[in-house]
Amino acid sequence: MARILAIDYGKKRTGLAVTDMLQIVPGALDTIDTSALMKYLDDYVSREAVERIIIGEPRQPNGQPSENMQRVKTFQGQWRSRHPEIPIEGYDERFTSVMAHRTMLDAGLHKKARQDKALVDRISATIILQDYLASRR
Repeated sequence: MARILAIDYGKKRTGLAVTDMLQIVPGALDTIDTSALMKYLDDYVSREAVERIIIGEPRQPNGQPSENMQRVKTFQGQWRSRHPEIPIEGYDERFTSVMAHRTMLDAGLHKKARQDKALVDRISATIILQDYLASRR
């Protein structure tokens, strides 16, 4: 088996999470500048077997696309052109940032740590991946 990688795509920063090789356990991978995302992923998939990529689709609470949706769709198109062998699919990411903050609170992280946007992005990507895995079961 190969890993599944999740992306919490942002205008400035992007959070990444990945499963283990058995696709059971999701874990935070990294937070990177969005401008460097494609190169980072090119390097990552050259070293690691990745079966598919799940990218969060930003939606408003009413289900309508948010302003970041077009950026996500553009990235998906670029990925499909560069790596047609690794499918990329969208997954509803509504409320993942709220859940990430709740997770940080539940974990007892101090206010300073909870303000770390890179950490929030990694946790959000992990939540997207966790939800995706649960939906497949």
